[in-house]
Amino acid sequence: MEKLYEGKAKVVYATDEPQVLRIHFKDDATAFDGAKRGSIGGKGYCNAHISAYAFRYLEKAGIPTHFLELRPPNEMLARRVRILPVEVVMRNIAAGSLSARLGIEEGTDLPFALLEHFYKNDALHDPLICEEHIRILGLATGEQIAEVNGMAREVNQHLSSFFSACGLILVDFKLEFGLDSGGRVLLADEVSPDTCRLWDKETRTKLDKDRFRRDLGKVEEAYQEVLRRVRGVHG
Repeated sequence: MEKLYEGKAKVVYATDEPQVLRIHFKDDATAFDGAKRGSIGGKGYCNAHISAYAFRYLEKAGIPTHFLELRPPNEMLARRVRILPVEVVMRNIAAGSLSARLGIEEGTDLPFALLEHFYKNDALHDPLICEEHIRILGLATGEQIAEVNGMAREVNQHLSSFFSACGLILVDFKLEFGLDSGGRVLLADEVSPDTCRLWDKETRTKLDKDRFRRDLGKVEEAYQEVLRRVRGVHG
């Protein structure tokens, strides 16, 4: 099949159906704008399966997504969408760049879920932007962003419950949205330890990509543990 796009974590292929894409999840891992590179054994398999469980859960909760079908071992079929160049980050607990930017100690519970927008642009290193920037740059319409924001907050509620049932805290996570051929806003990309900070409820042990970013070790084991818990509860 024709390769349409290859990113840091996934490869997207066309299929015989114009509005259906095949997404291959890679074991490649990057951090810090690609300054750190490596491979996490089994990451593609874990991320594909965790994403499939999460998308099915969200669809049942009424969130429209691009997910169609899991194709083992590490691929899925998805609706073709035009990705909006605005990443949404939802934060429930201070960590990562938020702690670095604002000096809030990592692990501090936020008084409410914080929603941030980032311009999806590698050349500019995905800068933090506000809604007025989005309108000035023409990245999305006001109606689209309002819908994206509403969906992101709903997704946060549902995914917090989804992971809580697995003994995990959803610290923060990144979302991407796209428009299908009819202009409908769909949740796209993936839901995985690559895009979510996940901590064990009891010990607050990190079970996500931060283990790779921060050289904490046992990276493969962390991804496998998240999948094991998700499969045990939602499988």
